Amino acid sequence: MFAWFRRRYLDLLGSIYIYNEHRGYTSIDRILEAVRSRHPEDRDFIAAVEKHRADERKHYVMFKRWFELRGKMPLAVDRTCGHIDRFIEIMFRRRIDELDTDKVITDDRLFERLCRVISLTEQRGMKQVEILLKHPLVRHDPVLIKIFKVIEKDEPSHWAPYDEWLRRHGRRDPKWWERLIDSFIHSELMILKIPILFFNVWMKRRTAWADADDPAERLASPVSAAA
Repeated sequence: MFAWFRRRYLDLLGSIYIYNEHRGYTSIDRILEAVRSRHPEDRDFIAAVEKHRADERKHYVMFKRWFELRGKMPLAVDRTCGHIDRFIEIMFRRRIDELDTDKVITDDRLFERLCRVISLTEQRGMKQVEILLKHPLVRHDPVLIKIFKVIEKDEPSHWAPYDEWLRRHGRRDPKWWERLIDSFIHSELMILKIPILFFNVWMKRRTAWADADDPAERLASPVSAAA
């Protein structure tokens, strides 16, 4: 029974992470395209966001390799388990795929809001990784520990460019109510959604990898970092 519990927990954990990593880098692609087009002179910011994108892609590939080593596909979690999905929906009142990226980039008021959302999401991710590295069920899996240690090393550079943009343009830091929304989304996932998904034994698995249709990565093979 305990072995089943551990496998199920790690299965669900990995499925949520691989969804969020894929959602992360594909969403950043849209931001990068707009920033490069409208603010090509801001090279430092573009380079920092490019690194963020590359790291999110790297993390996705590591989780993909982890699932391949287990001989399983991820569970078919959706946007309801995506932290950035929920944050965007609450702050912009529309889904990520419906967001007018060009409008957000050209309107500093909207872009600063997006920067705060991304920064808070990445900082939340760092806190969660620190917890998981100490989690007894996670520590049982050395490959997963290696993945989370890579994420722990990469994570601080992910919110830095957005905080720096806010500082350079004289924009405010997140207020208490924005941090409260971040906490609510996390609590909603941990207290409500994960327990429901955990005991949903009829939950299906993905039949194809999320990056199968990504034009830039369609032929990319998993890195060996998680091997």
